[in-house]
Amino acid sequence: MSRPCRAEGGAGPQSFDVAVLGAGAAGMFCAGVAGQRGARVVVIDHAAQPGEKIRISGGGRCNFTNVDAGRLERYAGSEPRFARHALRAYLPKRFLELVARHRIPWHEKHRGQLFCDDSSLRIVRMLREEAESGGVAWRLGCRVHGVRRADPGEGGFEVDTDAGVVRTRSLVVATGGLSIPKTGASDLGYRIARQFGLRIVETRPALVPLTFDAADWAPFGALAGVALEVDIAAPAQPDAPRFREDLLFTHRGLSGPAVLQISSFWRPGTPLEIDLAPARRLEQVWIDAQPEARQQLATLLAASLPRRLAALWVERFGANHPGVRPETRVAEVGKRALRELAGSVQRWELHPSGTEGYRKAEVTSGGVATAALDPRTMQAREVPGLHFVGEVVDVTGWLGGYNFQWAWSSGFAAGMAVSE
Repeated sequence: MSRPCRAEGGAGPQSFDVAVLGAGAAGMFCAGVAGQRGARVVVIDHAAQPGEKIRISGGGRCNFTNVDAGRLERYAGSEPRFARHALRAYLPKRFLELVARHRIPWHEKHRGQLFCDDSSLRIVRMLREEAESGGVAWRLGCRVHGVRRADPGEGGFEVDTDAGVVRTRSLVVATGGLSIPKTGASDLGYRIARQFGLRIVETRPALVPLTFDAADWAPFGALAGVALEVDIAAPAQPDAPRFREDLLFTHRGLSGPAVLQISSFWRPGTPLEIDLAPARRLEQVWIDAQPEARQQLATLLAASLPRRLAALWVERFGANHPGVRPETRVAEVGKRALRELAGSVQRWELHPSGTEGYRKAEVTSGGVATAALDPRTMQAREVPGLHFVGEVVDVTGWLGGYNFQWAWSSGFAAGMAVSE
């Protein structure tokens, strides 16, 4: 049995200046901006409660932005400079001012990540209050069945919903991507974009753990739970940054911030390169110490790697180097073997077989092609009145609050434009 559409704030009239499809971060923020500037706004979402992805983010504390989230190089997409206008118009400090006005306590973690002190629901509540102070109407638990242009003489759009037809001058698509299906993710935004002739850059899971062939990964699967700081790169992608972050071994592959970061740049069939001991030059240190080193090889390696990983690494290395075993003393190992062992640790090349998919992906990479959008207003260049914001657009930020900042900045750009 279908759930009835819940209408809040202006349940009667079905004609608005702005209809926002999606009650997530970008949609609610856009609605609040437009509503407070005098536009008559309605937010439509098939979920019964708004902001579900905000609620579960950051372990329930919402990494709502990053002190460095205004840096353009921290965003990827087919047109890397597209996000510049929106990010400059609405910087992280402006969102922090809003958080302060709502008296939401927060703290900074490493690498500039900003989190709520208590609950991410504080951010959801803030966005609702901002929208409602602008008189925004809500249609929650309300599915969209179709979108079309209104009569040519009238302009605007008509949206078929569970609650009937909603007529609107401007339509903002803030439906998000395909990641985390349990939050209600759908491809509605992409379908609307295609309907109006906009190209979709191929979508794929991003900020997601990577998996490996089960047989190849079996020895490393026993290390599930082992974590360490690494330097990681996707060498087949020359423009991809290197990341120094924590890596986590899992039963099926690799996770942790380092892997989530590089997953946005990795492509199937290409390798990863990992330095498991980025803070040291192992080859030089080991060779300098080698003549007098009486300690066992596994013990030497455990000075730079977690003990379980060090023991496995020497064991696997010894399979191709007769006489080299975890208990072998360093002084008994030749310089050539030490160099090769150091190289295997600091230039580990491996080939993922895939990812954990949208179920575990924090965001969706790809989406509505930015070439079709005006970066100042997020409006489709060839379809006046139609705007796309947030994750549905081909802009993907780094891990650590960047994608929420893109939601605020793109939502602000569209909110300002539709309320003029």
